[in-house]
Amino acid sequence: MANKKITYAVSGVNIQEGYKEVQLIKHLAKSTYSKQVLNNLGSFAGMFKIPKGMQAPILVSGTDGVGTKIAIACQQKKYDTVGIDCVAMCVNDILCHGATPLFFLDYIACGKLDAFIARDLVKGVVAGCKLANCALIGGETAEMPGFYKAGDYDLAGFSVGVVEQQQIVNGNNIEIGDVLIGISASGCHSNGFSLIRKVFKNLNEYFNHQPIWKELLKPTKIYVKPVLTLMKQVKVKGMAHITGGGFIENVPRMLTRTNMQIVIHKNSYPLPKIFKLINERGVELDHMYNTFNMGIGFVLCVTPKDAKKTMRILKQNGETAYEIGYIAKGRKPICLK
Repeated sequence: MANKKITYAVSGVNIQEGYKEVQLIKHLAKSTYSKQVLNNLGSFAGMFKIPKGMQAPILVSGTDGVGTKIAIACQQKKYDTVGIDCVAMCVNDILCHGATPLFFLDYIACGKLDAFIARDLVKGVVAGCKLANCALIGGETAEMPGFYKAGDYDLAGFSVGVVEQQQIVNGNNIEIGDVLIGISASGCHSNGFSLIRKVFKNLNEYFNHQPIWKELLKPTKIYVKPVLTLMKQVKVKGMAHITGGGFIENVPRMLTRTNMQIVIHKNSYPLPKIFKLINERGVELDHMYNTFNMGIGFVLCVTPKDAKKTMRILKQNGETAYEIGYIAKGRKPICLK
């Protein structure tokens, strides 16, 4: 008897399902295109024309994923929001240097591809790109049987932005006495989910009159539009995206001199209920400030005279902001009071 022919399909990779996915997402990606996009989805590479009129354009890039938050999405079969998280994690990072996001590429990996699940993941990516005013110009879907289990998906991305060289925000001109403005988060965002999944083993327990998984899957807020609007009116000296490592790791990253210290007043804004619950379940607050955003997703550094104006402009653009601290003299990177 002849041996059964070995094919890619026998090994667990369904090429036809990949073709189906491309057809399902082409129109989604195209809805994000601007005049600067020079390729169609399906090209070997994405091409984007740098906007005209810039004197010394500097490209700023960032890459990230959604971490184990996607495990909750897979468990609940709710795939169309984590793509927003993926975009947010990248564009908020490049925004910290004053860059305007230009384009985005995504990467989906799985054990067994379902074209409709991949489409839903891309729906979230497209929604995120529209919130950030950037184009989805390419991506990759990898079906990896034997590495991922059937039903497992991973999602990561990559973004490129641009900023005039003279307008780069790098923290070099931050001074002692400058004020820190915190912009509220939309929830847990996309960090600390390995710990969150240990704390909340029953994702159907009720929180705020709904299953807690709905709270946990709230997408990461994208700060691009309000912050870029603010920067046209206020000199922003430093910015920090509060991701993995929480306040303790991220806010000091805006400083470039060792004789300065970040001072944060923990009681300067209301702590969201979800973080109070995590604390009640046994996670110490000190550890939480080194893990989660604790209700503040983005931090700005401005002069004291610009503090009220900054909060007013942010409010006019739909954001809730608080004066949460200041820059002090000291060698310890951060002090939480």
